[in-house]
Amino acid sequence: MKRSEVRQRLMLAWWRHLALCLVPLLVLSLAFGRNQPMLSFLGLPIFIGGLASLFVSLPLFNAYKRALMALANALDSEAEPAAWIELASRQRLGFVGAGLPAWIGAIGVFFGVAAVGLVLLALASATVMLLYRLPRQLQ
Repeated sequence: MKRSEVRQRLMLAWWRHLALCLVPLLVLSLAFGRNQPMLSFLGLPIFIGGLASLFVSLPLFNAYKRALMALANALDSEAEPAAWIELASRQRLGFVGAGLPAWIGAIGVFFGVAAVGLVLLALASATVMLLYRLPRQLQ
């Protein structure tokens, strides 16, 4: 597989995971946002848990960053295909960590997390997802 095809697949994966991260929150907010919350006193703790889940992405991003550096060193060598595979693997794990705040926010819809809190959790996930885009040097 050519380098341009791998880059294109990784960029499409980024968009796909961004949608998988934000669409559940949007759909659940539109479908159930106006309903009476089940246990409204859990809204704030769920929001705080969503923000705290950002710390999950720290070690995942460090591993992704190391994979990026290894790929940069392996370009135009025999180790390049393995470096791309490792980068894709680290990127997928990073996407899961980056999506946690939005997914916790989607659960928080049922517990009365305020709309501002949901927007903040969605923005937090989207911002962390931006860190997992391929740098321009590799595009």
